[in-house]
Amino acid sequence: MKRNGWMSKVAMLTVAMMICIKVSGVVNLNTASAKQLQALPGIGAKKAQAIVQARSQKAFGSVDELVKVRGIGQRMLQKLKPYLRVNGQTTIKSLNKGKKKGRRKG
Repeated sequence: MKRNGWMSKVAMLTVAMMICIKVSGVVNLNTASAKQLQALPGIGAKKAQAIVQARSQKAFGSVDELVKVRGIGQRMLQKLKPYLRVNGQTTIKSLNKGKKKGRRKG
């Protein structure tokens, strides 16, 4: 049986994503602080603030409504979905404490 090349690529990408995302727990989109939202992969200060601002106008009824926030599309939503809730407690913890993202200055 010949193995499809795209299946191998999908499997490698899935493993790579699991390794890169160092987060444990979930975030309640309606109650999490901007700092807690920034623990999510791909969410920086601007997107976290945009989420806080969007929910101040109208609470999120479902996780899928997050795509209404500027800068968050379907692809990012799919990446974040395992960590998102619209009720319950925020329990997220970043597992890469002490590590700085981005380039070094100098």
